[in-house]
Amino acid sequence: MKSLEGVLRGADSWQQRHRLPGFIVGVVKKFGDDRGGQLAALITYYGFAALFPLLLLLVTLLGYVLRDNPSLQSRVLGSALADFPVIGDQLRGNVHSLTGSTLAVVIGCLGLLYGSLGIAQTLQFTMAQVWNIPGVRRPGYLPRLVRSVGLIAVLGLGLIVSSVGTGLVTDLTPGPAATIGTLIVSVLLNCALYLACFRILTPKQVPWRWLLRGCLAAGPLWTLLQAFGGLLVAHQLRHANQVYGLFGTVLGLLSWIYLGAQLTVYAAESNVVHHRHLWPRALLQPPLTQADRRVLDDIAEQEERRPEQHVESHFHDDDPTPPPAHGRDDP
Repeated sequence: MKSLEGVLRGADSWQQRHRLPGFIVGVVKKFGDDRGGQLAALITYYGFAALFPLLLLLVTLLGYVLRDNPSLQSRVLGSALADFPVIGDQLRGNVHSLTGSTLAVVIGCLGLLYGSLGIAQTLQFTMAQVWNIPGVRRPGYLPRLVRSVGLIAVLGLGLIVSSVGTGLVTDLTPGPAATIGTLIVSVLLNCALYLACFRILTPKQVPWRWLLRGCLAAGPLWTLLQAFGGLLVAHQLRHANQVYGLFGTVLGLLSWIYLGAQLTVYAAESNVVHHRHLWPRALLQPPLTQADRRVLDDIAEQEERRPEQHVESHFHDDDPTPPPAHGRDDP
């Protein structure tokens, strides 16, 4: 056991002395400190529950907005459904536009919109947790509702822009160049879409520039997940579908959504770790590093729920004098 501990201590000391490994460990540790796995699971649940209402809302709106352009309507819908591995074709054949009187369609769309707000609210809660915003300083219900509607609008606009952009690249540069051009356009659009969504989801105390690095990393990774995630899920379900049938397909889709949710949470965590310089972190404790102490302080302070409540955090070995500011200039 002592020899194993010695090896681990040596690895811990090495990662603390090197910037890139230390940063990666800091992001992974922050993910665990914020219960990132549970947040990703919550996003997956609401994302799966909101998937069909969102698609139904999208198809209905496309039917009205692009009524005179069925080609573009089909292209946008195909782009949206192509992002879902295994069941994209099944969704295409089973999700239809709402029809009927105008009043019925309006009421139906409002109901679908309300049902789809769960994922947007969950993502806002996740961003507040990742940035350790105290409960007393988080947005109220109405601001969150406005942000949720804005998120749905940005995602819909992103699908349209993505479809038009990739279509133009394919038309202008046929052959292998079209594949490379499509990937480049997808990466750029995904980075921009991540940045726009993070801006909407993150409390306004956090400025744009603090969100940029994680979005630049998440855009290419999300493109890879779109390109190869479906192949991976399909390979894993090759034999499971024979045993579980539709349940195997649903499990595969849930797994794919969970990977995307984890990617999103890790991207947000990397923004926080970089801005607050929350590395190096200790793999074996004690002793705690200064970054360890700052993370634990932030987690404690985010539990403030009322304006008259004030939460302070300190350690037993702290100096009795008030500690100096640790460089955190955001809430």
